[in-house]
Amino acid sequence: MIPELGNLSLILALILSVLQGGLSLYGAQRGEVAWMSLARPLACGQCLFVALSFGALVCSFVANDFSVLYVASHANSLLPWPFRVAATWGGHEGSLLLWQLMLSSWALAVAWRSAAWPAPTRARVLGVLGLIGVGFLSFTLFTSNPFERLLPVPPDGQDLNPLLQDPGMIFHPPLLYMGYVGFSVAFAMAVTALLSGELDADWAKWGRPWTLAAWVCLTLGILLGSFWAYYELGWGGWWFWDAVENASFMPWLVGTALLHSLAVTEKRGTFRSWTVLLAILAFSLSLLGTFLVRSGVLSSVHAFASDPKRGVYILVFLLIVIGGSLGLYAWRAPRLAPGARYGLLSRESLLLLNNVFLLVTTGTVLLGTLYPLAVEVLGLGRISVGPPYFESVFLPLMVPVLMLLGLGPFVAWKRARVAPLWRRVEGAFWVALACAAGVVLARKTSPGVAAGLWLAAWIISASIWHAWQRLHAQSPRAIPLSFWGMVVAHVGVGVFVLGVTMVKGLDHGQDGSLAVGESVSAGGYTFRFADLQKQQGPNYVAARARFEVTQVGHPRITLFPEKRLYLVQRMPMTEAAIDRGVFRDLYVSIGEASPDGRWGVRVQVKPFMGWVWVACLLIALGGVLAAADRRYRRERHE
Repeated sequence: MIPELGNLSLILALILSVLQGGLSLYGAQRGEVAWMSLARPLACGQCLFVALSFGALVCSFVANDFSVLYVASHANSLLPWPFRVAATWGGHEGSLLLWQLMLSSWALAVAWRSAAWPAPTRARVLGVLGLIGVGFLSFTLFTSNPFERLLPVPPDGQDLNPLLQDPGMIFHPPLLYMGYVGFSVAFAMAVTALLSGELDADWAKWGRPWTLAAWVCLTLGILLGSFWAYYELGWGGWWFWDAVENASFMPWLVGTALLHSLAVTEKRGTFRSWTVLLAILAFSLSLLGTFLVRSGVLSSVHAFASDPKRGVYILVFLLIVIGGSLGLYAWRAPRLAPGARYGLLSRESLLLLNNVFLLVTTGTVLLGTLYPLAVEVLGLGRISVGPPYFESVFLPLMVPVLMLLGLGPFVAWKRARVAPLWRRVEGAFWVALACAAGVVLARKTSPGVAAGLWLAAWIISASIWHAWQRLHAQSPRAIPLSFWGMVVAHVGVGVFVLGVTMVKGLDHGQDGSLAVGESVSAGGYTFRFADLQKQQGPNYVAARARFEVTQVGHPRITLFPEKRLYLVQRMPMTEAAIDRGVFRDLYVSIGEASPDGRWGVRVQVKPFMGWVWVACLLIALGGVLAAADRRYRRERHE
């Protein structure tokens, strides 16, 4: 009866979501205090029933209940239990239920932490979240029900996609969805501001920690996805501009612009229209990502759905939410007060320029993602837009953003002068130039690598220089955590630029066909194919190779890459072996065996690869520190 209880909980959640959306918004519009007060208990009830439904689905997977069609399609009795839990969101139906769980959890958090908000504001925000929940709950119940029964009951299941049988997939989708769905709070607050016509510094102060939390989760989700692709797919890359990667990257770019816009609105009371528009776009792009992944229009390891009816539903829902919110923006945004004035050279101007570049960059990524789909829909054939397009368009647009990132914190609010500004930044400028020049002269690198190194050094040195100046001007205890969050995040971006520049410009790789006992060299290392053994896993068999890696003057390193065959789906998988160091990764993967006993082998030496991952953690840590600022942690009372 557990699946039936899960289905009943989902129905009850939908009913509560309808009431939450309808009564809260109607009560706020009519000024009915009693109806507005229902928003919080309805949000709590909806979250409770969605959590019960999700728990029922998890129980069905753990118990191997193959009478449930979704369980039979994505699990198997040989599947280890951690992956059975992860299989809950390993397919289309479960991932939609996970989305709804995240949405109701965000609504619960808003209900719990919004006691200081005016009652109409709280009711409208929870009402908008309730209406979004109606859309996704009805989608889940009527087109993607995870509790549909299967008769006759099969003796065993079809197993989880082997690509997803990895610890990274236990944490990656929940974090990514927390980020995706978290932007719904900023979206709901933007719609509330448009409905009420009230958008001031308090509104920005309420909205910024929620946006920071969503942005941090999305950052960590993207990090885990890239890290998984790096070690799991066997090709040694970590970002291929796949359409589904882009679907998560676009909301992140707009969310970054939104955070900076919220800072200006909170500090100076300006950028109000910008802030509302960016909040709408961030969540709209999250919904677009859902459409791309769940409609079946993409061919990707991430895209699970293939039923066009689902795509039509999501597309209609997308048009209603995005079209309705943009229409409301066009109608109500002119009524928002313009805010304080500022000069051409001011921090406001630079942040505005930053937002423009981030939006244009997002537009280029969106064009490259959707253009092949549009061409195919129009019957003009099939084309592929790959990394060459994105790198040739994206990188030039990001260079001004990175330069502004180092310069912006030194520029005064309202109006700045060139001479005092140069005196504040010249130390960081010359330090960055000296660092980049030293590396270039030592390694004789290409102009592209030299430019990347200067940008990285500029961002890091400018951030540290700015922090040093602030410490000399102000007591450390008086400096808010949001400042240190900005510094850490900006340093993280600089470290990221450094890592990417070194990996792209100085990596070494070699592909070969080796028999046991043979060797191949790359980047000053010798990789010897020492042994090959058969291994039995819980639901796979594997050929496990042993490679001995040597370099003159260094200890021997042993790596064990595998080629697995998963027994149920008969799907081969490559498990790369990686030796991680501070300044380099050694990467070995094996491919298919030839009839004469030789194996395809890829070896790579990737300098500073670990710095990319550390940089992403620093960026996320910066967001955490900013969200933990004491002005966002004050006690909330009715």
